[in-house]
Amino acid sequence: MVDEQIQEKGILARLLENGIKILLKKECSHIGKLQINIYASSIQIIKGIIEKIHIKSEEINYKDLLFDDIELEAKKVKLNFKIRNKELKFENDPEIKFKISLSESSIKNILLSRNWKWIGNIISKEIFNQDPIENIQIKNGQLLMKATTKEKTINDEEIFDVETENGKIYLRSNSYNKSINIPIENKVYVESLTIKNKLITVLASSSIDF
Repeated sequence: MVDEQIQEKGILARLLENGIKILLKKECSHIGKLQINIYASSIQIIKGIIEKIHIKSEEINYKDLLFDDIELEAKKVKLNFKIRNKELKFENDPEIKFKISLSESSIKNILLSRNWKWIGNIISKEIFNQDPIENIQIKNGQLLMKATTKEKTINDEEIFDVETENGKIYLRSNSYNKSINIPIENKVYVESLTIKNKLITVLASSSIDF
């Protein structure tokens, strides 16, 4: 009986993991290495109550947001999981805690992408007099941005400190004495941000709905 229960739990957990994988792949245009751990008993899975879901992944493209690494954890998740067709639907909007890492290549591709180019345009307007950003580097714990400038009176590059305040992310330019708020969804609260080894790591929390 015990062996049967362990086997049943394993099967249900694997089916649920596959359901989450299918859901994530629908939402993301690309996902690299993906690891999902479900913390719940068989009875809890049948009832649609999951104590904890832990997800780790690499090389994610979510609507042109490129993450080198991402780690998510959600607790007290209520869901409706149809085993036969592996259809998964959240019954609540669980709060998740997550950690994401972005390289300078990812940041550059995000700010120059079609969906997020408008954020780069905000920086161009505030710092480079509308001239477009052409390159971004992480250097000495700061962001170095270079623009294609037409006027010699405008600096063609600027160094930014990246900081968090009241759950938001800001770029601070000491040369121009300006602080630029990087727009993020209101439901996302950024707890900390660090820059190390040419990677920006963000710890944050948010509710999530699919």
